[in-house]
Amino acid sequence: MSVTAGVTGGITASVTAGVNASVTDTRYCSVEVAGETLWLLAEKAIYWPARRTLIVADIHFGKATAFRALGVPVPRGTTTQNLQELDALMARYACDEIVFLGDFLHAKAAHAPATLGAMQAWRLRHSQLRLTLVRGNHDLHAGDPPASLDMAMVDEPHALGPFALCHHPDLASETYVLAGHIHPVFHLHAGRSRKHDSLRLPCFLIGRSRAILPSFGAFTGGHAQPVQAGEQVFVTAGEAVFRVPGLD
Repeated sequence: MSVTAGVTGGITASVTAGVNASVTDTRYCSVEVAGETLWLLAEKAIYWPARRTLIVADIHFGKATAFRALGVPVPRGTTTQNLQELDALMARYACDEIVFLGDFLHAKAAHAPATLGAMQAWRLRHSQLRLTLVRGNHDLHAGDPPASLDMAMVDEPHALGPFALCHHPDLASETYVLAGHIHPVFHLHAGRSRKHDSLRLPCFLIGRSRAILPSFGAFTGGHAQPVQAGEQVFVTAGEAVFRVPGLD
């Protein structure tokens, strides 16, 4: 697997996969899988430049609304934040389509008028944009988004080019899987001992037969995952994404 790191504008620095090297202060790392080039974005999404497509996992619209409906006092504004972050990505990367890899809506409470109203206003501003949702486990409970959002609804695995687009990463597939679901994070330690300071960062897990995206949503947790054989870890700190060396 070849890996390149770069910044928007095409400035790139090569990194050979499997070598103890890292590149920092970059907006994306470019990986080649299944014969296609994908950009792992610092904003926790994948950009597929050949198809002008953004791929996003686990945005969980309405999660804060669902918590408040249960009496849990959580901050407002996460729906707006998610939509603004999508806008920022589309301003940076030419985009004809967004594919959501499941858990678009968090729960039935996500159908609240304020949540859907914000999403509808956003959709009207991007009426030419194609939207596809690969249903995840939360979508099955929440129900499909309203038809007014004009989204193509598909079940996993959804074939697109050489990829199987899924929500669950362990779904059996003969083609390379792009998935979400597990909200992966990685602990970076400042020293050799785990007693030293550490950071818990969202990450991409890029393996031989699948890639797992971090959760995109503003109000989602994360889970540390064991690194599988042959898997590479790319952590994101919001403004930069870089490969963690020495793991493969």
